Amino acid sequence: MTTEPNLIPRPSRIDWNGESGPFTGDVRTRVDPSLAPEAYRLTVSSGGAEIAGGDDAGVFWGRQTLRQLRGLDAFRRAPIEREPATVPYVTVEDAPRFAWRGFMLDVARHFLPKDDVLRYIDLLAAHKLNVLHLHLTDDQGWRVEIERYPRLTEVGAWRRRTRMGWGEPLLWDERPHGGFYTRDDLREIVAYAAQRHVTVVPEIDLPGHSQAAIAAYPELGNADVLDTASLEVMTDWGINPNVLAPTEAVLRFYEGVLEEVLDIFPGRFVHIGGDECRKDQWRASPTAQARIRELGLKDEDELQSWMIRHFDRWLAERGRRLIGWDEILEGGLAEGAAVMCWRWYRGGVAAAQAGHDVVMCPQQEVYLDHVQAPGDQEPVPFGWVHTLEDVYRFEPVPPSLAGTPHAARVIGTQANLWTEVAENRARVDYQAWPRLAALAEVAWSRLPAPDERDYDDFERRMNAAHYARLDALGVDYRRPSGPRPWQQRPGIPGRMHNKPRRPWHTA
Repeated sequence: MTTEPNLIPRPSRIDWNGESGPFTGDVRTRVDPSLAPEAYRLTVSSGGAEIAGGDDAGVFWGRQTLRQLRGLDAFRRAPIEREPATVPYVTVEDAPRFAWRGFMLDVARHFLPKDDVLRYIDLLAAHKLNVLHLHLTDDQGWRVEIERYPRLTEVGAWRRRTRMGWGEPLLWDERPHGGFYTRDDLREIVAYAAQRHVTVVPEIDLPGHSQAAIAAYPELGNADVLDTASLEVMTDWGINPNVLAPTEAVLRFYEGVLEEVLDIFPGRFVHIGGDECRKDQWRASPTAQARIRELGLKDEDELQSWMIRHFDRWLAERGRRLIGWDEILEGGLAEGAAVMCWRWYRGGVAAAQAGHDVVMCPQQEVYLDHVQAPGDQEPVPFGWVHTLEDVYRFEPVPPSLAGTPHAARVIGTQANLWTEVAENRARVDYQAWPRLAALAEVAWSRLPAPDERDYDDFERRMNAAHYARLDALGVDYRRPSGPRPWQQRPGIPGRMHNKPRRPWHTA
């Protein structure tokens, strides 16, 4: 070995004099209170390995670095090499840049079985990502069992057919699609994640993206302006007008949902969506207009804010914290809420300057359902082109916050993968990897400014070692040369954005 070990994400400091040797398998671990939370110090020598962590999580992340040093057998389910691994004798000192290093997986549009979710927890942990944001409910499906409202899964977890792709021609998969996680399934997922120092953040979307819930319980919708009993679980994609009614009965219903969600998910944050809520029905609804007058609100945006504030207080009373998409800023932001910024940087900047914590995940940078290269070879082309280099040059703290006290309000970042056209594990793998490895380095490592980052070195480390690790893990990632034949989707229409992406430095 003639170069520094090919680690991803890159550690803060690596000391190596070129000496390597067999790994004995002896690993000694301890918690060192002098180290920061999640930080670790790894020393590998002829006598084995010692890992000191600032806490148990730090020890675990040190183990992940040692795993990379040990070679490909450490990523296989069973070893195939007969000889002990040869490892570099190094000292690694490391700590994460951000506390929130996440990945959002949409299991509402296309359901993924429990085992696939557990597998993704393993993949996140191997890359020192520590948040799995599960998008559990949407117009196209409700995926969490709620015992007091059984029709949410009896009806809301299934749709009769599914739109294939975007745009023209209209194509349909006429097979029913669905599935859901039982409460015990989700408890298992949470426990499995906790063992790997990954927090699972549930998302129950409201007041928009709620057609699956309304199909199950029509009284949740705006029955004074449409026949909610005729609604079915949505089979198409896009933003739809069928949103929750702003009534006390709906609040009580979702309080009941969230009581069971809190019983399953012990983490601090609960995501309530809040995005893409069309307010046409509220404008036409006598009930909604009466509620606006009763509460002394200015308009429908403030009506949505009233709903968000209600659940912010409700969660705070139970020791939890609300987080939502940046639309929750409209009409006034709930005092204790955190913001997940997806529409460029503007909402996140405003929230941080107002004293709210922010997770940066702009669609123009880190939406992994968007294509990975230009041209017609990418399966179901959608969105903007986000190459591996684009993701590597993503900067979660925008220039307008950098160097100010408000920068500390950016508590982290994540990549989001919506699954309208990612219908199974293989498609999710293709869209997520290798770009999620780049996001992991952005979230963990203290990198220079985007235009100063050494992408050539990152690409070298990927080619020298990390693609082989993904192969050993069984990840069906996009190869640098492009999609393999079975990864292509000929004939399935896509939809690309017409407007160019804005450069990061304008944020």
